Amino acid sequence: MIKKCMKLAACLLPALFFVGCAHHPAQPYDYTAFKAAQPKSIVVLPPLNNSPEVKATYGMLSQLSYPLAEAGYYVLPVAAVDETFKQNGLANAADVHNVSVQKLHEIFGADAGLYVTVSKYGAVYTLLNSEVVVAAEAKLVDLKTGTLLWSGRASASSAEQNNNNAGGGLIGALVAAAVKQIINTSTDAAYPIAGVASGRLMSVGGGNGILYGPRSTNYGKP
Repeated sequence: MIKKCMKLAACLLPALFFVGCAHHPAQPYDYTAFKAAQPKSIVVLPPLNNSPEVKATYGMLSQLSYPLAEAGYYVLPVAAVDETFKQNGLANAADVHNVSVQKLHEIFGADAGLYVTVSKYGAVYTLLNSEVVVAAEAKLVDLKTGTLLWSGRASASSAEQNNNNAGGGLIGALVAAAVKQIINTSTDAAYPIAGVASGRLMSVGGGNGILYGPRSTNYGKP
């Protein structure tokens, strides 16, 4: 019996080795176009909302300027940009995203445009819990040429900070989950979570995030 087990292990080890080797680390992002364009100013377009929560567009929009400014870019005031779109008959994000990059550059004079799509925003209910999830992806586009400079995605969840050691047994957990769901859906509980997701989405100084802008003391660093 022992010999059979040893033979089986000897047969499985090569297979496990190749399975282990099949996992490759994420490829580093190609920043060639980003470095060539050297954008200094960014206009943030109202995010597309693919979630069922109507608050997603403006909840996310209001959180994007700060991390971009911290990264070293001049960000056009999002309220003024949004009002400009509305005054020109562009009342929703889908219409805004269809405007040509040349027209956006002509109107705002920004070097690049940030296009964001929200895929998740709001409360997600499970049997024993209710968590708030925000997920989005973004792309930075050169408004002079239409060249894609960078793209990325990020998410955040309230479950990352939740303490799951709830008392009261099964009934207590069910009641707590129901109460949390009511609170999460009756208030914009996703708003602070959107701030975390935005910070991760616009992260700099490592990974495959955006590069530092010219207003940062780290400008030119990877």
